[in-house]
Amino acid sequence: MSFTHYSVLLKETIENLNIQGDGIYVDGTVGGGGHAAEIAGRLTKNGHLFGIDQDEAAIAAAGERLKPFGDKVTLLRSNYRDMKRLLQEEGVESVNGIVLDLGVSSYQLDTRERGFSYRFDTPLDMRMDQRQSLTARDIINEYSEQELYRIIRDYGEERFAKNIARHIVLARTRHPIETTGELNEIIKAAIPAKMRQNGHPSKKTFQAVRIECNRELEVLKDSLEDMLALLKPGGRLCIITFHSLEDRIVKSAFREAEDPCICPPEFPVCVCGRKPLGRVITKKPILPSEEELAENSRSKSAKLRVFERK
Repeated sequence: MSFTHYSVLLKETIENLNIQGDGIYVDGTVGGGGHAAEIAGRLTKNGHLFGIDQDEAAIAAAGERLKPFGDKVTLLRSNYRDMKRLLQEEGVESVNGIVLDLGVSSYQLDTRERGFSYRFDTPLDMRMDQRQSLTARDIINEYSEQELYRIIRDYGEERFAKNIARHIVLARTRHPIETTGELNEIIKAAIPAKMRQNGHPSKKTFQAVRIECNRELEVLKDSLEDMLALLKPGGRLCIITFHSLEDRIVKSAFREAEDPCICPPEFPVCVCGRKPLGRVITKKPILPSEEELAENSRSKSAKLRVFERK
């Protein structure tokens, strides 16, 4: 299984990065190297791109894809939340642009043994970084009913979260739940038949378990401040999200960076001393074109937001 060469919102992201040939750029979720190859191709010999990914297979695929760019590219296997430290170790204090393409990659979804997809019957895993110990199997078999309900409700935005959590806990009293196929059957039984018409019944629960397993929302929340601080004046942070939870976090962080004042509205002048970091370029998120949607159905929930440092 190879990484797809398809990158969501590629043209729009590259346009919004405002690439300077001699600039320093970071792709914090390098995946198969689609966005990274477009960036590296626009750099002069003085420019540099750092690609970060926690997935060993992604680093290997990106290494192949980016080989033609030689020493203009440095790949680092880690989580993007460590970006600031990783760059400091490389002697870099600030950058001209950062790209994040969040969520699960097509490669991860299509590699059945990774256990991300409800389309295959395979052991429950869902780890983006296979060095971590927590797996989807641990979550399904060891979390309390209340914890399962919370993550399926909050991260999956699933209206039948309570019933699904109850069915999971009941099923595992008989024997541990080991595979995606078993979990599919449990979820299906927990959702009324007439409500199973809109897409796959497992979609939201699988999303929720994956987000919990990889701490995706915590990592995003904890990283935004560092990434904004890393930008040089005029530098841009481009983030592609795939569901409303991520998008909300990015939107609110960008809004706060543009207008951080916490003074009461009745104050005639600002006294809190909090200064704007820059401006939000995308008042509304950029969405995939009709053409892109026709080519790649997985892009349909993608949203791109862009912030420029002043």
